[in-house]
Amino acid sequence: MIVDDHEVVRRGIVAVIDADARLSVVAEASTVGEAKRRLPAVHPDILVTDLQLPDGTGIDVMNAARQENENQTMLVLTSFNDDAAIRESRAAGASGLLLKSVRSNEIISTIIKVANGETAWPAGGTSEDEFDFSAVERRIVEYIGDGLANREIADQLGVAEKTVKNRITGILHKMGLQRRTQVAAWVVSRRRADWK
Repeated sequence: MIVDDHEVVRRGIVAVIDADARLSVVAEASTVGEAKRRLPAVHPDILVTDLQLPDGTGIDVMNAARQENENQTMLVLTSFNDDAAIRESRAAGASGLLLKSVRSNEIISTIIKVANGETAWPAGGTSEDEFDFSAVERRIVEYIGDGLANREIADQLGVAEKTVKNRITGILHKMGLQRRTQVAAWVVSRRRADWK
């Protein structure tokens, strides 16, 4: 399923995909609202979404897709290869990022790659090391990924719950995120990539 509000771009990508015998486009959408309506009906193997949409963002589309299918494979389509886009996309559980400027064969190879359980991030994509986490912050991030509540994390670390809250605020700031659920989604997507 392809979600992009620029019809020429969307149709171009659809034509490239449909020309390959291994792939076919099951649905298109140009807005978050349209994507949310179509997702439950088509259950795409792979969702390819633009980050900038008229009524929201590709992150909104990916969150909706994850509610439909927690294992949804997703690719972000964007004009800009910037760290913020990569961070947000990873946090939402995307498997990779596809620049609109790439050649047709790269579109196909990237889609096939994520379909096979691999990730497709531009060189220098965000990793745990690049966030410059301390050892304690790394443990907290992993605990968040395990679904532990702040109190449970505090028990594991032998510290006050307030200390954990303060640490999480620092982690969110380093990652450029707003909510701990985004941290959890980032951990899950990273683990999924490691398992495959």
